[in-house]
Amino acid sequence: MRIGWLALGVLCVALGIVGALLPLMPTTIFLIGAAACFARSSPRLEAWLLDHPRFGPTLRAWRNDGAIGPGAKRMACGGIAAGYGLFLFMARPPIGIALIVALPMALSALYIVRRPTIPR
Repeated sequence: MRIGWLALGVLCVALGIVGALLPLMPTTIFLIGAAACFARSSPRLEAWLLDHPRFGPTLRAWRNDGAIGPGAKRMACGGIAAGYGLFLFMARPPIGIALIVALPMALSALYIVRRPTIPR
């Protein structure tokens, strides 16, 4: 089981690296997943992620308090809004479909906004 968690953690780190290079792919969520996998398989790799100078503070804030930085909140909510705007513009859905799509997007944004904010 430990090897499975380790492999999944390494995959999450790889996807996080790809996300750091590609503008539309997330990074942090994969690194949060990697830290969780490494917590179950490799304390050394977990410590490496949590002590990383760039990603460590964000990962520790999420783990300790479920907190998200203010810039990340703005980017996430802006991305949700932009994605919904593109959906409306490109698909031109009927109002019912537009509302069905809006609901999970709005709930996701609400979840993000309601998370504690990382103090600066």
